[in-house]
Formats: sequence, structure tokens, C-alpha cells
Amino acid sequence: MSGARPFRPAVAVPALNAVARAHEAPSQPQAVFAAVDHALAGEIGHRLFTILSYDPDSGVATRLYSNLPDAYPAGGSKTVMPGPWTDTVLARGECYIGYTPDDLRSVFADHELIASLDCQSVLNVPIRWRGRTWGSLNLLHAECWYGPDDAIACRPYAQLVLPALCCA
Repeated sequence: MSGARPFRPAVAVPALNAVARAHEAPSQPQAVFAAVDHALAGEIGHRLFTILSYDPDSGVATRLYSNLPDAYPAGGSKTVMPGPWTDTVLARGECYIGYTPDDLRSVFADHELIASLDCQSVLNVPIRWRGRTWGSLNLLHAECWYGPDDAIACRPYAQLVLPALCCA
């Protein structure tokens, strides 16, 4: 076709494609979780990365994946307490960005363990379906590492985790 724009893949397309292809692997859900970990490490960066499922009926969050299993092993569960973080991420389905250690102290009971891993900021991205939060991607890094553009960039990855989360 004359005058057609040549195809130029965006920077994130190869990483998103790798995650989409991970859905084909028989080793689910870990194949998808690991692919998202790898993609986000390269695209945005993180020191700690976890994936949580959330059951709104019981109020329990369960860690399904962690890139640092010695500190944050998969399988750990906790009852999520009401508060600003819960309202933002779980109830309204909005991303939460904590820029500083003070931000982390204000919302996470395990802030000392987080600090011991040299993490001072957080980006929590809800995994949503039909108006409900089913889990979250949780990226932690150096102080002031994350911003609103990172939250936007993480949304597609959160949604690509959804089928694996539902099958976990």
C-alpha cells in the first residue's frame, strides 16, 4: 500500500510479547509470573518484585510470586487491614506510589524488612477484572524511583497476569 507507515514496534512490545508467549508454557502460573518479573525488571526496574492475589470476601492477600523468596516467600498470607492503601489499590483499583521510606512506613507493617532489602519506594499496581481487584503487582526500589508514567506502563503487565492469577 503506497504511503503506508512502516511498522515500528514500540519499546515495550518485545517485553509484552515475551509475557504473552509465556502463557503457552505448561509450567503455569510460574512461567507468566517469571516473565512479568523479567519484563518489568528491564522496562522499569525493581529490587523486590512480588505478585499478590486478593480475596475480597475474606480480606486475605496471598503472595503467589517473589523474586526474593528468602525474604518474601511465595505462599505467605495476611489479612489486609482497612486504610488509605487498601482504599486506593484494592477498593478503587488505582495504583499506589510510595516515594520515600516515610511513605512505606505509613502503609506497610513490614517496612523494616523492606528497608533491610534496600528498598525505599514502591509501586503497587492492581490486577482488575469486572470492577474488582483480584491481586496486585508490587515493585520496590530506591527512593523516588517510581512515578505516574511507570504506573501507566505497568498496567498491561498487570492485566496479562490475570489468567495466571486465576489459575494459581
